[in-house]
Amino acid sequence: MRRIKFSSIPALFAVCVLAFGCAFFTASCGYYHMGSMMHPQIKTIAISTIRNDTREPLLTELARTQIAARFQSDNSLKLVSKEEADCILYVRLVGVTTSMLRYNPGYEEDQYRPAEFHVNLSAEMEVLIPGRSEPLIKKRAVSGSANYQYNVDPQVGKYYGLRQASYDLGGQIVEYTTEAW
Repeated sequence: MRRIKFSSIPALFAVCVLAFGCAFFTASCGYYHMGSMMHPQIKTIAISTIRNDTREPLLTELARTQIAARFQSDNSLKLVSKEEADCILYVRLVGVTTSMLRYNPGYEEDQYRPAEFHVNLSAEMEVLIPGRSEPLIKKRAVSGSANYQYNVDPQVGKYYGLRQASYDLGGQIVEYTTEAW
């Protein structure tokens, strides 16, 4: 049996640490990026008045508020007025679809009451730089969805479902704006 000298243990430890460090850093996600992925010259954005081509009342302000909330939580771009903005976001709401997901059986076997719904909000977005004819981000389709329930009032339940779907829509808009230019 071969004996290890005491003086070679620190050298062996250093080699193991170096090998582990090389393996760790080369196997990690090389594509990961922290911070904003926006063009360095674009620091601010304005949200234009949202156009509502659906039959849902009050959806324009609800969607605008939720999209603004997503931009603020992402913090890659600062929200400002149109006059001060480096780029302007234009959104057109094109459709709202609601479908039933689950039923609750009633008191009798042949009666069913809807228990859970799914709402999908579809829109088109485009980002323009003021003074340029070519858009920064060309028109593209985006959507947001959510599941919701209601206990007493169906309109209140649908309102909260649309709010969640608008927040989801805002996340996709922020992603396409900050990462897909």
